[in-house]
Amino acid sequence: MGVTAIAIAFLLSAAYLFALGVGRLISPDNIRLSLGAPLLHGLEISGPYMFLAVAVVAATVGFGLLRLKNLARRAAIVLAAAGVVLLIPKVSAEAAEFSPRLLFAGLAVMVRVAIVWYLWQSSTAEQFH
Repeated sequence: MGVTAIAIAFLLSAAYLFALGVGRLISPDNIRLSLGAPLLHGLEISGPYMFLAVAVVAATVGFGLLRLKNLARRAAIVLAAAGVVLLIPKVSAEAAEFSPRLLFAGLAVMVRVAIVWYLWQSSTAEQFH
């Protein structure tokens, strides 16, 4: 159940980034690059092709998790842990004042930590063998 939820989160993220990337390619003036910032952590300035590349990676991990591939589990752990590291400056900057942005940044960190923790558990890892 938990692996499926994590896989769906990866697939939804991939769909969102893919839609933004394609939208940016079709109509560059109507789609802001900053819409991908919560998932790309600075890579959004590389343009719509980065949106598409990250979407492919996220979709691959999501489908791999659904098929219970151990490599996908490890990739999801690495990606979620990298997301935590990349969110540290954002949380630090938002901590200057208590606002909803601090709440959302903290929630993003907590979700990624929960993904790493869940996928790291030996009971979860056994499902992938």
